Amino acid sequence: MDNWDEIKTAYQVARMGTVSGAAEMLGVHHATVIRHIDALENRLGVKLFQRHARGYTPTEAGDDLFRVAQATDDQFSQLVGRIKGRGTEVSGELVVTSLVAMAPRMAPVLTAFQHAHPDVVVRYLTGDRLFRLEYGEAHVAIRAGTAPDQPDNVVQPFVRQSMGLYATKTYVAAYGHPKQIEGCSGHRFVSHDAEDNRAPFHKWLRTQVREEDITFRSTDVRALEQAVLAGAGIGFLPVMEARANPDLVEIMTPREDWSSPLWLVTHVDLHRTNKVQAFLTFLKDTSKEWRVL
Repeated sequence: MDNWDEIKTAYQVARMGTVSGAAEMLGVHHATVIRHIDALENRLGVKLFQRHARGYTPTEAGDDLFRVAQATDDQFSQLVGRIKGRGTEVSGELVVTSLVAMAPRMAPVLTAFQHAHPDVVVRYLTGDRLFRLEYGEAHVAIRAGTAPDQPDNVVQPFVRQSMGLYATKTYVAAYGHPKQIEGCSGHRFVSHDAEDNRAPFHKWLRTQVREEDITFRSTDVRALEQAVLAGAGIGFLPVMEARANPDLVEIMTPREDWSSPLWLVTHVDLHRTNKVQAFLTFLKDTSKEWRVL
């Protein structure tokens, strides 16, 4: 790419969704924005956007380009800050990703970090998909399981994700408290719909109970948690949140093999930027107060 201005213009269109929004952000005329996009698409020989009445939506090729552009823009911003003597500023977009089960813990942390650094715009991405740090999809990823081994990532141990087996007091009053899980009958269980789900606690449950006793299933972790809270059956919840809920009964003492380590992952190109380092330090300090996760 020999014309960063065109790439930067297209990146802003992808962020804002409209030519007018990008033009205002860049301080140029909207005709300049359109000219840059047309020139870049002609040079690459691909369409970067789908044009429609509401604005511009990136194509798959556009998404690939803009992830790299986002990471590059971050690095340029940090460089300019250092050159101008403003290297300690923490501002701009911070993208953090984790499993959705961590949202009750992470949302307050991200909010507190934003209060400390008002110029930061937070994007918190959750889901089972692994967001690609090398494409600039996230600045910081919190991942569970075995330590990530991508060569360009910086991986640090964080905390352990501790899960427990719970049911509501209403469920226990109706069905009783099982003395053991293995082979128990007359109970209803809540679990992931996919038999090959990688979570260690879901794997364990499927070795203990009959398939027909898993009566509420979903591929969405939030739906499973809400089902347990609604009394649909016995299921897994994060220990920290569950023990704070007076309506829940712990069915059995949490096992070590239900938990999994969590890792902080950053890309080597952005790891030492002020924004990422400030957030990592803040997150580690905050997590000291987490008894279990």
